[in-house]
Amino acid sequence: MTSDFDAERRRMIAEQIEGRGLTDARLLAAFEAVPRHLFVPEGKRGLAYADRALPIDSGQTISQPYMVAVMTHLLELNGRERVLEVGTGSGYQTAILAKLAADVHTVEIIPALSESAQKILAPLGIENVHFHVDDGSLGWPPAAPYDGILVTAAAPEVPKPLLAQLSDGGTLVIPVGAKTEQSLEVWKRKGDQFERRIMFDVAFVPLRGKYGRK
Repeated sequence: MTSDFDAERRRMIAEQIEGRGLTDARLLAAFEAVPRHLFVPEGKRGLAYADRALPIDSGQTISQPYMVAVMTHLLELNGRERVLEVGTGSGYQTAILAKLAADVHTVEIIPALSESAQKILAPLGIENVHFHVDDGSLGWPPAAPYDGILVTAAAPEVPKPLLAQLSDGGTLVIPVGAKTEQSLEVWKRKGDQFERRIMFDVAFVPLRGKYGRK
């Protein structure tokens, strides 16, 4: 069965990621190295490499592979960065970031999800991830500033603490908007100023916490 998953993963990369224009060799290698099916509930593993988001525990989702790829791509990682992930979820996005950055801090508000992700990542030999259970909308100040911040749930507006924790030149990628429709936004810090780009429409589960959806 493992060989079947390997073939499905290669096809996913070729068709859903590389086929949509994301051709960076490091990005593609990260997706090759991380077995997505391990992060999907057993009853859904037959769909692990499908071109869609899938439900996981606690009413959350594992994002569509292309969405994980494009959000990661927008951070423009070169391997030397410290990255903050808000919303550990399944841990799949966490693992991809860990393959591309020097250091990853990931914050999850639901303890069971953080615990599950840690159990999946440990056998994969990924050792540059620091897990935290807390309100991710507040960021994680003890390790700030961050060269990149990636938010895996939709906020009604960009949380100010996340902007404050960006390093000069750092990038924040976040879905912003209403409960059912949002836009993917990219914020770049330049000194005390921020540049914003609105990329395209997305649909994410709501961000929880102080700066999340009430």
